Amino acid sequence: MERPLEISRPRRPDELRVLIVEDDPRVREMLVRVAQAAEFHVLAVWSGEEAVRHNNQAPFQIVILDYHLPRMNGLETLQKLREKSSDLQAIVLTGYASIDVAKQAIHLDVVEFLTKPCQRGELERALDRALKRLAATTPKPSDLAPEQDTPTTAQTTQTIEEAERELIFQSLRRNNGNRAASARELGITRRTLHNKINAYQSQGFPIP
Repeated sequence: MERPLEISRPRRPDELRVLIVEDDPRVREMLVRVAQAAEFHVLAVWSGEEAVRHNNQAPFQIVILDYHLPRMNGLETLQKLREKSSDLQAIVLTGYASIDVAKQAIHLDVVEFLTKPCQRGELERALDRALKRLAATTPKPSDLAPEQDTPTTAQTTQTIEEAERELIFQSLRRNNGNRAASARELGITRRTLHNKINAYQSQGFPIP
């Protein structure tokens, strides 16, 4: 079993803690470097079980985790972590675009759902979004309008649709517009992909 890698001298005055859960050593080291450069207190582990154990000992505020972890996948891990840290902000990484997984991630209210290999800038922007969401988790009661308490079903559905569309466009770009290859990568039929693309075109979206 690999030993956790910890950067133990946080330089942020608020001492926010970032948990990294990634079983690929090279990717894990890259994630540590990015989080360390952003001056977070960082702990990096290789499995969901290790992540849950450390979070139970001392809760984290942000987690960056791979979807494809051994034994317990990233979203299962996130659900376990949230039992201890309900306001935990999550950034989920995956090796391939999957509409079903993206929808699960959206339902779990993740900050970002990034397809590997992600660019450093993408990860930095995701961490910045996580910080902004953390700052908004404890607003003054007087600042909250009643209708802001809970997102509506329509808002949630729209967010899922946007995530699905972006995954499809990413896949088309990776496959140079090859719809058959994109359908295989996304785990959907060519007819389903064709129908979705037609719908996007009718809405005025440029197709990659």
